[in-house]
Amino acid sequence: MILSCQNIGKSFIENTVLSNVSFHIEDYEKAAIVGINGAGKTTLLRIIVGEMTADTGLVTLSKGKTFGYLAQNAGLSGDNTIYDELLSVKNELIVLEKQIRETELAMKGADDDTLTVLMEKYASLTHRFEAGGGYAYKSELTGVLKGLGFTEEEFSKSISTLSGGQKTRVALGKLLLLSPDLIILDEPTNHLDMHSISWLETYLLNYKGAVLIVSHDRFFLDRIAGKIIEIDQSKATTFLGNYSDYAKKKEQLRAAAWNAYVNQQREIKHQEEVIEKLRSFNREKSIKRAESREKMLDKIEVLDKPSEVRADMHLTLTPRIKSGNDVLTVEGLSKAFDTQTLFTDVNFEIKRGEHVAIIGDNGTGKTTLLKILNNMTDADSGSFRLGSNVEIGYYDQEHHVLHSEKTLFEEISDEYPYMTNTEIRNVLAAFLFTGEDVFKRICDLSGGERGRVSLAKLMLSNANLLILDEPTNHLDIMSKEILEDALNNYEGTVIYVSHDRYFINRTASRILELTAQTFVNYIGNYDYYLEKKDILTASLSVSTSSAPAPVSVSESKVDWKQQKEEQAKLRKKENDLKKCEEKIEKLEVKKETLNDEMNDSAIATNVAKLQEISKELTAVENELAELYELWETLAE
Repeated sequence: MILSCQNIGKSFIENTVLSNVSFHIEDYEKAAIVGINGAGKTTLLRIIVGEMTADTGLVTLSKGKTFGYLAQNAGLSGDNTIYDELLSVKNELIVLEKQIRETELAMKGADDDTLTVLMEKYASLTHRFEAGGGYAYKSELTGVLKGLGFTEEEFSKSISTLSGGQKTRVALGKLLLLSPDLIILDEPTNHLDMHSISWLETYLLNYKGAVLIVSHDRFFLDRIAGKIIEIDQSKATTFLGNYSDYAKKKEQLRAAAWNAYVNQQREIKHQEEVIEKLRSFNREKSIKRAESREKMLDKIEVLDKPSEVRADMHLTLTPRIKSGNDVLTVEGLSKAFDTQTLFTDVNFEIKRGEHVAIIGDNGTGKTTLLKILNNMTDADSGSFRLGSNVEIGYYDQEHHVLHSEKTLFEEISDEYPYMTNTEIRNVLAAFLFTGEDVFKRICDLSGGERGRVSLAKLMLSNANLLILDEPTNHLDIMSKEILEDALNNYEGTVIYVSHDRYFINRTASRILELTAQTFVNYIGNYDYYLEKKDILTASLSVSTSSAPAPVSVSESKVDWKQQKEEQAKLRKKENDLKKCEEKIEKLEVKKETLNDEMNDSAIATNVAKLQEISKELTAVENELAELYELWETLAE
């Protein structure tokens, strides 16, 4: 065991955040802490690493073990370059390397006695250098930087010029290179693109130490975690398995806890009614029986009300009017900033009802495309047109749709005056604003809170084309699931940019990947994209010896219409196979019934009936033989 937390408790004024939280992390174990926003996950991490003191309980790190901690917004400063900042982690190896070079020079002119001493020193130095990974640390450093999304051109950038997200990536790189016995990460995927998240997953899976993560990235947790520690209503519960395993078990436990609570409340109410009725009789016997029941009632250990079952909370998206079948047509669209070309000669169409996810590395132009489509930025060339009756609802990361001086309640009620107070509160509660929170001013909210308000407003709009830029950023898992359900039931059209692979897998019917300055089209969700990615991007590979040239969708042979036809054919084959299997199953049952009738002693002497059954049995067997052949063909 590398880490033990026993009965950790923490309160802020009257708000109890953590109560008797206990769990442990084994050597080499990969574990995750989950819970809604405000549940106390980050507070728990800060207590573990010593940045905050617990009111009660004990945190124990095994003797001789080391840990490294990455906060959500790691603060780095100074004039070091990105490369030098990471190189500072390997300072011990750099000193050893310098000593080895100095010893080599000293050996050249040394006499025999001195040479013997120097050779022993040299052997000791090289052994320590090799054991510490000295011969590989530069390539390791470069691999970590590239894995986290930095290009070689960016290695020489000064830390002082970086954005907050870039600084967090540098801090993550330093932590990984330190290789502590226990890595503790708070939302490590927030500032990473899909490529970098995938690289980090592989790195952590192969990491020879233990890992403890706080994350809302369910795809990431599914791949990494072997244990889930849930913080709910200040208590901690441990589940073995990844996120999907946890979600299934949690739902079962939640349903059982809710049923137990409802049943107990029903029994308490029933007993109270009986007691009241007995007292109303106003007789000595009945009063004594009432008192007896009261004593029994007082001894009951009343169950806490479980957190609300998410199924009780729904968001409904309903377009005011139905758009035409052709929702969006993009022709020859190009955009560049200074010398950086984002995309060139892009062509695609979007039909009514499609849910299209736009993915790609950071800085490729995904958000810029959305701004062009929403007339917030001009394209350099090309055009796009909206179909008939298309009404856009836009969610942007800067939240321009909000009014800073209004309260949350006013933001919704002014926009939708027909909604009742209860309806407004229910919508805000779905995005984690409850009680007095609804009277906070927009200007006093954090970036994540503003994002949730923007999303709440959008969910109430009557738009039939939703354009969303990173809609799941800063949402906890429960809010993401509510949004996913709302989008899946939405009858309009959706275009969104996201790095949330679990969200994409649940909501996308089509993916456009922005790569090599063009879009590659996939008719399917994220699982389908992973399956087909290598095939469809093979034609986009560019020789390193020549300048990169824009590749149009037609040149890469991934025309979306052609792909859609192929997918339709595949679905038809799958349906035919299913129908064939159903027919075979019915005929097998019929064959068995006919055989039973043939062997029935009651008709053994009825020749006419036996001939009829035999004839029908032969027909069934012939039809089955044909179906078996058909099934074999379809299955192949």
